[in-house]
Amino acid sequence: MDLNSPLFDRIRIKPSCEEPQETKGPVCEHPSCKAAGEFRAPKGRSHEGQYWRFCLQHVREYNASYNYFAGMSDSAVAAYQKDAIIGHRPTWAMGVNSSGKPESEDGKPGPRDWGYFDPLGILNGEDFTQARKARRAPEAPRRPRYTGAVRRALDVLGLDETADGPAIKAQYKTLVKRFHPDANGGDRSFEERLRDIIKAHDTLKSAGLC
Repeated sequence: MDLNSPLFDRIRIKPSCEEPQETKGPVCEHPSCKAAGEFRAPKGRSHEGQYWRFCLQHVREYNASYNYFAGMSDSAVAAYQKDAIIGHRPTWAMGVNSSGKPESEDGKPGPRDWGYFDPLGILNGEDFTQARKARRAPEAPRRPRYTGAVRRALDVLGLDETADGPAIKAQYKTLVKRFHPDANGGDRSFEERLRDIIKAHDTLKSAGLC
């Protein structure tokens, strides 16, 4: 056998399994364990953001016995869970953050300047309903809805649907005096017009408008 043969240069010997291999990366922090600490486990309350490094076996054991609320009373746990809904941040009712308002002469916090137009005053704690009523434009009076006969009778008298009782009576008297034969020297050419006026007045009176 020629030991100088180039064939021997291509032979690779597998390292012995008994040779110790160095662990790359963090080592498991469980006592007496030298395995790789590939898994993180939280250190617990008051140590937020800090983690242990464990191997798979020890991280399972740690998670099985982990209790974030260990040592806390039931009331403290309930308060913590309630604050967790808002992210443990302080809250105020809208517009009543006293730390953000200048105080007036009487010692009470004044309205806060939000830097933009607030027509309803909602951001300064005003009552929305009252503010809306105060700023609401006056509504136009609703016009009554009459039947066709009533509308025609008003038209005969030269009135619209907004006319009230006194206006109807005054207009009726004026038209009767104008078209009555006695007011026209006995001329009866306006008798038909006068009959229409009297009939229209009777219609409005029957409708309870005068």
